[in-house]
Amino acid sequence: MTFDYAPAPESRAVVDIAPSYGLFVDGEFAPASDGKVFKTVSPSSEEVLSEVAQASGDDVDRAVKAARKAFEKWSALPGAERAKYLFRIARIIQERSRELAVLESLDNGKPIRESRDADLPLVAAHFFYYAGWADKLDHAGYGPNPRPLGVAGQVIPWNFPLLMLAWKIAPALATGNTVVLKPAETTPLSALFFADICRQAGLPKGVVNILTGDGSTGAALVAHPDVNKVAFTGSTEVGKAIARTVAGTDKKVTLELGGKAANIVFDDAPIDQAVEGIVNGIFFNQGHVCCAGSRLLVQESVQEELLDALKRRMGTLRVGDPLDKNTDIGAINSAEQLARITALADAGEAEGAERWAPACELPTAGYWFAPTLFTGVTQAHRIAREEIFGPVLSVLTFRTPEEAVAKANNTPYGLSAGIWTEKGSRILWMANKLRAGVIWSNTFNKFDPASPFGGYKESGYGREGGRHGLEAYLNV
Repeated sequence: MTFDYAPAPESRAVVDIAPSYGLFVDGEFAPASDGKVFKTVSPSSEEVLSEVAQASGDDVDRAVKAARKAFEKWSALPGAERAKYLFRIARIIQERSRELAVLESLDNGKPIRESRDADLPLVAAHFFYYAGWADKLDHAGYGPNPRPLGVAGQVIPWNFPLLMLAWKIAPALATGNTVVLKPAETTPLSALFFADICRQAGLPKGVVNILTGDGSTGAALVAHPDVNKVAFTGSTEVGKAIARTVAGTDKKVTLELGGKAANIVFDDAPIDQAVEGIVNGIFFNQGHVCCAGSRLLVQESVQEELLDALKRRMGTLRVGDPLDKNTDIGAINSAEQLARITALADAGEAEGAERWAPACELPTAGYWFAPTLFTGVTQAHRIAREEIFGPVLSVLTFRTPEEAVAKANNTPYGLSAGIWTEKGSRILWMANKLRAGVIWSNTFNKFDPASPFGGYKESGYGREGGRHGLEAYLNV
């Protein structure tokens, strides 16, 4: 028996998107100094949502000066007082979570079920968590009376706009720093709504500044001589450029970059549970996840059984309107990203891998890509080496744990990995051998604000989240 799903759309009426937005500097919204603007569109329909200011170098300078001015008073506040603001922000986020979830799905393309049930609860949780640390920094393990760095320049990506904002801003404010944040060009709206939350919470002017713009805005922020700390999440290519820019300066830097994670399934793993973990690992947020389990390493003896179960499960995934609560896979974030995913998938076929996708009807407007898996993949294939950042899974096989480790580590990246087995000793042995910053056992894509996150090699350096996430914003 099969079931048909009636549409269950979330109402857009809970979000009031203005026709245009300025930059948020020193507690006020203002147009860019040169008047330049750009449009942000909904990737599921290509509808123009709003017009947003394009920050210039002068705007970056103005925002950094505002943050520097605010730093003196903000850093002098007792930790318990800073905590009150963070707690207030967290509560307002919870109160406005439905509005923010709809906004995020409209501007980003992700299913409302994910933005509502995953993104927004974690956003609030990060502010709650770091609010708790604000008056306990003496006990964080970084010596007595650790001091903030100053002005933090933060650049975030488009895959988790509001969550990445929380990862960056919450620890920065808790430790007494002030912030200039640049959201991604394709997803600026939730950061601008957050600016309104800062005003609603009564946050002092200049403590948080939001500059919208393209890569040139981010580059100007990173290079600004009065920025003390740079935090970036995004592509490895841009991360390397940032590292070159700050080389030779005294700026403290954290980089959370790309990944090509291995999801490793042994023959004793619970197949149905592993299949759910695989689906969550690669198709969550359309595969727009830096720690996505984009390489499935399956033990040869269970390959056929696992792939049969995986294909059946993929056949039940619903692709479509991100605001429909039944939707599993939403829209690709931009035409540019869709073109990259398509090109790499075509390269996989051209290099001899076997492509499979379930039958599904894609919408005619917007940017869409069906959930896809490739079998017959070798380590030489581009789809096994390059980060696709889309709903594309490459399947490789192994015979022994040693071979699994060798294949999993055969990548320039080192952000995450997953292990599926019933043997605890094997999990511990594998975790000790895998060169990845985060390793999940019998699960995947589980996050908690108390747990540090970050990678090795070309996946960047530094940690965000947990007690470890404080260090990047303290002079220790």
